[in-house]
Amino acid sequence: MYDKTDTVVQGRGSAAAQAATAARPSMFQTSNALRRSVHSQVTDRVGSSIVRGEIGVGETLPPEIRICEMMDVSRTVVREAIRTLTGKGLIESRPKSGTRVRPPEQWNQLDPDVLRWHLETAEIDRYLAKLFQLRAAAEPAAAALAATHAEEVDVARIRAGCDGMDAAKTNEEFVAADIAFHQAIYFASRNEFFWPIAQMFEITLRQSFTIAAPGSHRPRALREHRAVLDAIAAGDAETARAATVVLLTNSADDLVRIRGREFETPRPAKRR
Repeated sequence: MYDKTDTVVQGRGSAAAQAATAARPSMFQTSNALRRSVHSQVTDRVGSSIVRGEIGVGETLPPEIRICEMMDVSRTVVREAIRTLTGKGLIESRPKSGTRVRPPEQWNQLDPDVLRWHLETAEIDRYLAKLFQLRAAAEPAAAALAATHAEEVDVARIRAGCDGMDAAKTNEEFVAADIAFHQAIYFASRNEFFWPIAQMFEITLRQSFTIAAPGSHRPRALREHRAVLDAIAAGDAETARAATVVLLTNSADDLVRIRGREFETPRPAKRR
């Protein structure tokens, strides 16, 4: 059909041909954008169903044609969604056995979509406890590495986060600066294996920080953040590690107090 249109347009003269050619990119971009949007919706629906356990480990997804009918989308869209979910580690396709759900330990748990699906389905206190377990294990070490390896630009980013918290006029501004502060510490470690943790904070920390932001503990929290910054800027790894332990321990206690209930707040292990 498009070839026929090309032929007709070319026969109308150069002006018409140029106009038609100029119109093609925007038409294709719109089409691609729409397809990506539908593809994202299908990926979202199937992925969240897997994370919620509605499609169990080892279970087979419905055939492509059935998913097309259920979601009223094309086979191309379904195949793109399947490829995306495969890349996230949620599913695998095998000849003659179909597309099956993989065990959670094989999922890319730091993938932004997987994190978001977990966050949408998790019981909040259990989610917060697991998040603090990760931070307690990684963040003191990241701060110590930052004190050793941070360059001037890294310290400037950490300082900007701290200053942003201090200058924040709203809870939203405070949360954004707080996230930036902690992300900058992981990046300042100059260890790329810490960076995915920083990248996931935009999703995972926002909820816990939003809960804690209105609390009366903010002046104390600012002092604790500044202590971490000062230790990193001074190149004092052990002080940076210890200051981070204090910050995380008190942050966990603040959440317990604000939520009015206990959850398993892990304590960072003391160094001998």
